[in-house]
Amino acid sequence: MSESAPARAAAGTILRDCLKVKGNEHLLIVTDDSTEAIAREIWGFGFELGARPMLMVMPTGSRNGEEPPRAVAEAMKGADVVVCPTRFSLSHTRARREACEGGARIATLPGITREIFEGGALRADYAVVAKTAMVIAEMLTNARRAIITGGGLRLEMSLEGRTGLADTGMIDRPGAFGNLPGGEAFIAPVEGTAEGEIAIDGSMLGGVMSEPLVLEFRRGILQSARGPGARELLQVLGETQEARNLAELGVGCNPLATLRGVVLEDEKVLGTVHVALGTNSSFGGKVSAGVHLDGVVRAPDLYLDGSRVIAGGKLLLH
Repeated sequence: MSESAPARAAAGTILRDCLKVKGNEHLLIVTDDSTEAIAREIWGFGFELGARPMLMVMPTGSRNGEEPPRAVAEAMKGADVVVCPTRFSLSHTRARREACEGGARIATLPGITREIFEGGALRADYAVVAKTAMVIAEMLTNARRAIITGGGLRLEMSLEGRTGLADTGMIDRPGAFGNLPGGEAFIAPVEGTAEGEIAIDGSMLGGVMSEPLVLEFRRGILQSARGPGARELLQVLGETQEARNLAELGVGCNPLATLRGVVLEDEKVLGTVHVALGTNSSFGGKVSAGVHLDGVVRAPDLYLDGSRVIAGGKLLLH
């Protein structure tokens, strides 16, 4: 198979460095029509490592969080390692969760593009990224309340009793899961507690924002949206309370990530904050909605129990 040096290096980072693929392991690459070329490059590198790689190409889905076909879900359960370069995210699906529960190590790459695959974020020093993500995840775990401010708006939520998680990029233990490129800390806020407004000025719905998209929450549920993409967002979510649930608070931790209009990398940009709507049952919450949509804030202030953790997009870690 002919491939570029950057593509081969990226495939090596994913399989050898992050997932620690070993000889004779059953390696499954799940992809779709839009990302098959990248998937084949990862699949090809699996042979170099002595693994037993298999490639499954499914029709491109319609939204993040949509379950894959049954045959794909069953194959994921039988693999040692699963890599999912797909247009839409399989991260917050039952199929991914059940495969991890069976011991599979899984990396998802939703929305992966050639630019991201061969670009900087995958080449970060993941020892540094992991340290930052784990520190912030612990801070989220220990906090009872979070407040995000910016653009004259304020959004407050409870984190009490919830556990922060670190997407470190190192997915080397049975049952481990993460996005690649890696580099975020995240948590499922307590359902029904989010109150206020937030200005999404980074990216959402597959593009960099030309002006802020303002989301208003009451009792943890999205009440209204105004700005570019508001109508599309509400159409994607529909009318169900589950889809409009404030599902996630996340913090970007990767210093080489760049805002590109693709949430896979955008949510990892160091010092950004993102919130998500819909499903959070896959990482400690109670809601399954069949959809999970992230929105990135470029340079927020973030307070945990009154202490400022991010100031205008700069992490304040001691």
